[in-house]
Amino acid sequence: MMATLQTDQLKQLKDIFMRFDMDSDGSLTHLELAALLRALGLKPSGDQLHVLLSDMDSNANGLVEFDELVRAILPDMSEEVLINQEQLLEVFRSFDRDSNGYITAAELAGSMAKMGHPLTYRELSEMMREADTNGDGVISFNEFATIMAKSAADFLGLKIA
Repeated sequence: MMATLQTDQLKQLKDIFMRFDMDSDGSLTHLELAALLRALGLKPSGDQLHVLLSDMDSNANGLVEFDELVRAILPDMSEEVLINQEQLLEVFRSFDRDSNGYITAAELAGSMAKMGHPLTYRELSEMMREADTNGDGVISFNEFATIMAKSAADFLGLKIA
């Protein structure tokens, strides 16, 4: 099954997987899987998620490794996964005004104001502090994707560590 997939599709899915593997242990927990699926535009119920996890978990360790994810979702959803990844990249690019691959505080403030949500200095500082996990003063695409996943999870009432 994996042999039939294009290399770039596998790379994109691996990038997505790694973004949601919050503890970088090479596997997804129930909550990490939920955040990944919801970020991709899929909205399984708690029961559906439990069934999906048990169906995907071929080695019965309670976690989903990358190869298990590929076997489970790519045959049916590869185009949807890639489209949603592209949509996330488009949103990132709309914030990244100078197209340098990073969102600065000024770009974030300007974009939020243009969307009708001007930020106070405090709100801007808090957003940057939360999103800029490596402390370099800007938001990379990986940081953006992570914060969007956490926001989606928070909105859905999930706890993502």
